Amino acid sequence: MEAGCDANPLLERVRAELSRYEHPLARFAAQAKADGSLELVIEWRNPPAGAHIYRAPIHPRDVEGPRFAWNFQRYLYDCLHDYLVEMFVRTPQSRDPR
Repeated sequence: MEAGCDANPLLERVRAELSRYEHPLARFAAQAKADGSLELVIEWRNPPAGAHIYRAPIHPRDVEGPRFAWNFQRYLYDCLHDYLVEMFVRTPQSRDPR
């Protein structure tokens, strides 16, 4: 899921932090986008039908901050929560009564 060695110190810092996390259901990566910005990538190890790959922006100012590790952990957990919630097929608020 990771590209080759990028000469981007911010990207490498995010990847180093991500290497501290392991999850039995999800894989994590960070990558640089064409415009030079960074993104967090989360995908399921064995994706269920219809599952998409989750992508979230990572702001350089956050990576450069002194509390990066703590703030990144909260961001990663928030993204995992959002990803899981996005996968609901139906909720009480759904307009499609199955």
